[in-house]
Amino acid sequence: MEVVELNHPLIEHKLAILREEKTGTKEFRELISEIAMFLCYEAMKDVKLKKTVIKTPIEEMTTGKLEEDKYAFVPILRAGMGMLDGVITVVPNAKIGHIGMYRDETTFEPVNYFFKVPKGIEKREVFLLDPMLATGGSACDAIDLLKSKGVKKINFLCIISAPEGLKAVSEKHPDVKIFTAHIDRELNKNKYICPGLGDAGDRIFGTK
Repeated sequence: MEVVELNHPLIEHKLAILREEKTGTKEFRELISEIAMFLCYEAMKDVKLKKTVIKTPIEEMTTGKLEEDKYAFVPILRAGMGMLDGVITVVPNAKIGHIGMYRDETTFEPVNYFFKVPKGIEKREVFLLDPMLATGGSACDAIDLLKSKGVKKINFLCIISAPEGLKAVSEKHPDVKIFTAHIDRELNKNKYICPGLGDAGDRIFGTK
């Protein structure tokens, strides 16, 4: 499995603000969206463009254009919704699906409650969105759901990841490419990423 970590001073700077306990909901939400946009740029740097002839104010030229209809973004609810604005800024005509999951606070296992994806999802390259890759349980379950619909190419985009989550996904789905802004140290006994940034969903939506 290929894991791409964004090593850039500006990303580290933005992550530092994101991680701070004192960072408010508005700024936190904006930073999640902005970092998601950078992740999307990195994830799409090798996509194939369609050759197209255009006319500039000076002359005609042959260039490349993205076939946006070939792509879909699928956030894992609810925290993944915080990344959606950033990625659709990059590919505004991509289709959008949703996977609803929450973590059982006793077993720490993901519980699925909603799954809806665009028609023809099996023909598209899918970008799965979730700010945190902790145990990898939600990511693996979401990938299972997408593959059950016939999706062949899946990329997982996350803001913060833990080694335990990367290992879990790599063992179960080695064909999925992961793009992360930072790989953190470990999970604590409550399965939160350390040093992490807390509960991304609560901080995005101001629910705690």
